[in-house]
Amino acid sequence: MKKRWILNLLLLAIVVGISVFLHLKPQEKAETDRFEVSALKMADFESVKVEFPTKAPTVFERQNGYWMMRKPYSARADQMSVQRALSIIAATTATRLPLQDAAKYGLDQPVLRLTLSGRQGEHVFTFGTYNPVTEEQYIGYAGNVFLLPGQYSEAAATQPIEMIDKAPLSPDERKQLAGFDLAHLEQWEENALKVQLATDGKWSVSDAKAKPTQNDMNEWMDFSWRQAQATSVEVYTPDRKQSYPSFEVLLRDGKKVHFDKIQESPEYLLARPDEGIIYHFPNDVGFTMVNPPVNIQK
Repeated sequence: MKKRWILNLLLLAIVVGISVFLHLKPQEKAETDRFEVSALKMADFESVKVEFPTKAPTVFERQNGYWMMRKPYSARADQMSVQRALSIIAATTATRLPLQDAAKYGLDQPVLRLTLSGRQGEHVFTFGTYNPVTEEQYIGYAGNVFLLPGQYSEAAATQPIEMIDKAPLSPDERKQLAGFDLAHLEQWEENALKVQLATDGKWSVSDAKAKPTQNDMNEWMDFSWRQAQATSVEVYTPDRKQSYPSFEVLLRDGKKVHFDKIQESPEYLLARPDEGIIYHFPNDVGFTMVNPPVNIQK
């Protein structure tokens, strides 16, 4: 009786073991059947070119660790947009085929060509037609064809104007914020308002009647300038003959960033002549940016 009980336990253990094996085996196979599109890393590249059949290319270059747009505009690039365009290097897929017939996959005349250049030379990704069954796109790279979701070509094909940084100040400038000279804005001309942030973190205001609180000023600068993002941007050529109400952002290194107030309503438009960019903000956000909570007593 005891032997039969032991035998039953052994049989049960075998059945459970087989069940676990069969359950895990397909999952393991599914994981190993995925192919990496490349072994490339983001840090490998210093320039990115996106080419199209019927329009000008978009070109980015890395400068001091920060992506800059070189064509069709010269501007600070939105870092996340460039990273999304590069994300194909880390993609994986269940379908990898040898590239033997480029025309079969629309890769003889690609709708988009992504060229990454750096220390390891050039790496070219070509984007072809879509598979009618899976609705995935054929991508050519390094002698192979991969099937990938359309999100990769969509990221690379983003309109250039949308890939410009929407922050009015660069990352380095945001780190060096030291004050604001607002004396040439209508509402502050009488006060000749200038607010400055000392190295010890304390604010001072040029108007003796001002009674600002340090927390309010810090929150204002963080929200309005360190975290500021325009809803959209446009490229423009400054007209040196045209004058606008203006102000300057003061930096720790002694430099100043000049902004012109182009418009207050319905959108608040701030132009940065040195970069040739106009930043569009909601009216209330733009108003807050140029009106620090200095609390002037009457």
